[in-house]
Amino acid sequence: MNVQQLVPLALPRGRRLACELCGGPAQLRCGACGVTYYCDVDHQKADWVSIHEKICQLLIPIRTSLPFFNSEKERKHGMEQLLHRQKHLVDLTHKVAQKFVFEGKHEEAIPAALHSLRFSINIYGQDSMELVPAYLILAEAGTGLGRLTQADDYLSQAQWIVLKTSDCSKGIQSKLHRNLGLLYAAKGHFEESLYHLATDIYFASCAFGTHDISTSGGYFHMANVFFRQNKMDIADSLYTEVTDIWHAHFSRLIQVQSQTFTSPAEINILSEDVEISEEPLSKSNFQYLLIINLLLLLLLLIELRQV
Repeated sequence: MNVQQLVPLALPRGRRLACELCGGPAQLRCGACGVTYYCDVDHQKADWVSIHEKICQLLIPIRTSLPFFNSEKERKHGMEQLLHRQKHLVDLTHKVAQKFVFEGKHEEAIPAALHSLRFSINIYGQDSMELVPAYLILAEAGTGLGRLTQADDYLSQAQWIVLKTSDCSKGIQSKLHRNLGLLYAAKGHFEESLYHLATDIYFASCAFGTHDISTSGGYFHMANVFFRQNKMDIADSLYTEVTDIWHAHFSRLIQVQSQTFTSPAEINILSEDVEISEEPLSKSNFQYLLIINLLLLLLLLIELRQV
């Protein structure tokens, strides 16, 4: 890990800068970008590992004063460029945070998600639906780390925005209820958890279809709750539903690959959209792809049974 040098701050009396992670009084500054501040070395390292290494230089034009513009046209162009840079950082930080969550690296996800939230607030304001994805990642990371009060606070913010937004998408509502289900399960409130997970399945079915892999997550988490309640018959039926959905998904992929050639590196097993090539699939390549997909399905089955 190549962490950039930190520079001690020498601020005029009365001026205060906030730590990038906790918001506390900053004592240090990143020596590379010069526009990011931390209360201590630990917070600087945590931010660097999570996201700062990727956005260090991108922050400079965002956090420095805009130049003097000679005309309204130049000013408008400058503001458009600033907005474009901010939106790019929202997307980048969100993707990085989501990747860490998928990998189970909840501590690493938090700084990136906080960046995504702050940039979204700067662009869209405090009450926008655009803030909900960042709140959901922060809540999921908090639940994964056992910081349930913090996760509850983030979900309350997300839920408040969703409830007052009449045209909120079914996909976002599905993710919100899934996170609420996971939070209540972590608290041991199984009835509330099952209610929210059932609502998750409903919204996911409306958005993606009853047997889509996006819907399978709700079934999986419901199965885990019933498993914890020692209701093994119900848990087993739900685990079977999950494996059936994934089996159908892999079967569709194999069927497509049996007709067209796609190298293993081009296959995204989580996507319904498969990159199509005009080159026919050879028998050996088809067998290779079939083995890969069957192994992936076997690993999924093993993981489900061991939960």
